Amino acid sequence: MIAIIDYDAGNIKSVEKALLYLGQQEKDVVLTREREVIHAADRVILPGVGSFRDAMEKLRGYGLEPVIREYVESGRPFLGICLGLQLLFEESEESPGARGLGLLKGKITKIPEGEGRKVPQIGWNDIRINPESRLLSGIPDNSYVYFVHSYYLTAENRSEVAATTEYGVSIDAAVESGNLFACQFHPEKSSGVGLRILKNFIELD
Repeated sequence: MIAIIDYDAGNIKSVEKALLYLGQQEKDVVLTREREVIHAADRVILPGVGSFRDAMEKLRGYGLEPVIREYVESGRPFLGICLGLQLLFEESEESPGARGLGLLKGKITKIPEGEGRKVPQIGWNDIRINPESRLLSGIPDNSYVYFVHSYYLTAENRSEVAATTEYGVSIDAAVESGNLFACQFHPEKSSGVGLRILKNFIELD
């Protein structure tokens, strides 16, 4: 079973539809915020769009912060998408003083404007892939994926970076550390490349 954490942060249904398209049975893809259901899952996905502070307040309001920590500590695959990636870190420039999950270390800062760049970045961009990435296994280097974001990650531990992209600055587009995986882009909106990434997640050992 794959549990998609539902904490009123949007982007839930598109992830569910992508998993069903990949052949997952409806009974095996569950939108939930229930501790018991999440702990029973083989894999968990934390999607999200919106502000860092609001999202963390919702996670804490539903009592999900300890549930996420316990699940990650269990060693089973966990995937953060878009805002879900940023929440795995300690803090974000978007919401000074708001504390993230702190499961990974790095900086979340605003994309600088200039040279015709629009912020938020909305659209397709190519990624440079770490050949050792498990999540991006089989994805050709310089493949295009779909981004919607105003803030970006610079991971502290460079060995955790699975992919990077350029948008005025170098952006860490995907990270992985043990059983913890995350994408700043939206695999569920990234056509065949994104579907392959989700398939890789489903098939992780």
